[in-house]
Amino acid sequence: MTEEKQDISGLVECIVRPLVDFEEDLEITSHEEDGAVIIEISVNEEDTGKIIGRQGRVIKSIRTLARAAASRNDMRVEVEILD
Repeated sequence: MTEEKQDISGLVECIVRPLVDFEEDLEITSHEEDGAVIIEISVNEEDTGKIIGRQGRVIKSIRTLARAAASRNDMRVEVEILD
């Protein structure tokens, strides 16, 4: 399970890294909770809007891609942005 979790985290990182201006502040962590993998994205305050996008379209797309990748391994994934 940990290898699949790392793959999904890597996918999220590949999507998010080009979007942010402050790459040194980007942190992506993952842990399991209630049978689901929780991926948490922490970025600089100024980059938060870029990750969320207009009307939340960017974060919705990131979540959709992560869930699609996880469904191949019968996993549940939640992607969250930390303040």
